[in-house]
Amino acid sequence: MTAVAAAFAGLVFGFGLLLSGMANPAKVLNFLDIAGPWDPSLLFVMGGAIAVVLPGYRLLRRREAPLFSAAFQWPTASAIDRRLLGGAALFGIGWGLGGFCPGPALVAVPLASPGAWVFFLCMLMGIGVARRLV
Repeated sequence: MTAVAAAFAGLVFGFGLLLSGMANPAKVLNFLDIAGPWDPSLLFVMGGAIAVVLPGYRLLRRREAPLFSAAFQWPTASAIDRRLLGGAALFGIGWGLGGFCPGPALVAVPLASPGAWVFFLCMLMGIGVARRLV
């Protein structure tokens, strides 16, 4: 049942990314380019996502366990250190250069977008390098 729930959640998330335009790198780059042809429409996507997730997150915090697992796996690290800031900077630079972050890239790969394939392969290489370093 866990795999079915995860697949359903992934499909809903992927559909939302496609519907919102987050899987379109041109739209994302236009949102990030505030000195150019700025497209503020992704602000509504982010605001809508927060409006949906925040009440759900508060409800989840009241539960002792998720529906399909024995316990939640909440993050335990809370330090803001060089590794976190460096990783966030690399993520932002990659997002700004390619117009993709991991989720939208995974959604765009089956659409045969050449940029998505390049990003996806680079992301896999980066994950492999990070696993060897950490």
